[in-house]
Amino acid sequence: MIYRNMQISDYASVISLWRDCDGVSLRDADSSQGIERYLQRNPGLSFVALEGTDIVGTIMAGHDGKRGYIQHLAVANAAREQGIASSLVELCLEALKLQGIEKSHVHVLGDNEPGRKFWSGRGWFHRAEIVMYSFINGENNNA
Repeated sequence: MIYRNMQISDYASVISLWRDCDGVSLRDADSSQGIERYLQRNPGLSFVALEGTDIVGTIMAGHDGKRGYIQHLAVANAAREQGIASSLVELCLEALKLQGIEKSHVHVLGDNEPGRKFWSGRGWFHRAEIVMYSFINGENNNA
């Protein structure tokens, strides 16, 4: 398995993988332009896993200067149970730590039981005391 930084040229393969993975919620912000802005704003924090020339895993991360935020951890169904997701998480956390970020968060859909099990099985803890609110500052309800 080869791991490298995600590039915007990976977008077609990455979005296809995300669409095929349960538990990954896509929004208009996941457009090519949105992902390109994200990668430019957070250089060196998002990764892909390659099997040959095929992208079989992804993870994206960014931070606000205090906390890291992990998004779109996805592994192709045929490539699961090989440690790819764990390796991607480790790469992200190390890259965040090099930028001074020692605490990170991940949002997991409430009905994504495999995702919840994955994160808790790796020492991440559920924060029951936090409730998330969102605000859409425009007309696009799928922003």
